[in-house]
Amino acid sequence: MTTNPFFRLVTVITRPFFKLLDWITPLAALLARCWVGYVFLKSGLLKLDHWDSTVMLFAYEFHVPLIPAEIAAVIGTAAEIILPLFVILGLGSRLMVALLFLFNLVAAISYPHLWTPDGLDGLIQHVNWGAILLLLMCFGTGKWSLDQLLIMLFNRKANS
Repeated sequence: MTTNPFFRLVTVITRPFFKLLDWITPLAALLARCWVGYVFLKSGLLKLDHWDSTVMLFAYEFHVPLIPAEIAAVIGTAAEIILPLFVILGLGSRLMVALLFLFNLVAAISYPHLWTPDGLDGLIQHVNWGAILLLLMCFGTGKWSLDQLLIMLFNRKANS
């Protein structure tokens, strides 16, 4: 601790703020995981509910090269359902977030409508989701995740 009165005052004033941030940070990561996960999971479940339309979308709208539309629809829908569940739960966190980030990137690139003036709002949504995923990838998915719970359980077991 410093003896400088100014720095002591700054420390006394800012300490509660940083303690609050320590509590809010895992909550923010959880909310970010839940929001992005919800968006992709909802989209995947919608594709599953309207499978004929989904296959047509992959055949005529989402031009995925080298893969037949039916296979691309299965892979895309599975990714949109499975990856968000892992992200929301915080299991395999950074890897799952990275895969969802790549999925989002491929989705944004392979849907030509997003690159038109009419599709700008949709492109901005993909950029926003990508930014949230990038932050989770860089800073981690937070203390409130299954990864952290498993680490804690394994450490406890190893120490006993």
